[in-house]
Amino acid sequence: MERAERACAWLDSHGIRYDMYRHEPSPTIELAMRHWRDDGSRHCKNLFFRNHKGNRHYLVCFDCRQTLAIRDLEERLHQGKLSFASPERMMRYLGLEPGSVSPFGLINDTENHVHLFLDSRLQECDSLSFHPNDCRATVVIEREEFMRYLSAAGNSYEFLDLY
Repeated sequence: MERAERACAWLDSHGIRYDMYRHEPSPTIELAMRHWRDDGSRHCKNLFFRNHKGNRHYLVCFDCRQTLAIRDLEERLHQGKLSFASPERMMRYLGLEPGSVSPFGLINDTENHVHLFLDSRLQECDSLSFHPNDCRATVVIEREEFMRYLSAAGNSYEFLDLY
């Protein structure tokens, strides 16, 4: 649970409010759904991509009940074909392993290399939930606090209509 503790310590050190609860390992949305609390938060799916040259990396966050149209995203980005980044790239840029991808991994991206895309509909949610860089826990965070987190993390980000 070391990664979750580091993420929470980072949030605490920046005065960002959140709630965290632990559960069985849940590296997929299907498994995680078994453990989610009925707290009104929007549970998010997070995917890590690279462009065809491998010199740009993108974290994409969206409502877990939706399906991402990757080809549509490629057309909007004009970066060529996107592919899932390898576990090695995930570790290098986010300090994470597959199954634990989260926007909280941006705290490990000290060079702010990764660009974050968030579905625009997430702006309508009162609170969001993500793994805290470990698939054995869930963090629930109010949208305003999450925006404070993004500002403090320093990575570029934007909201897009993803589906």
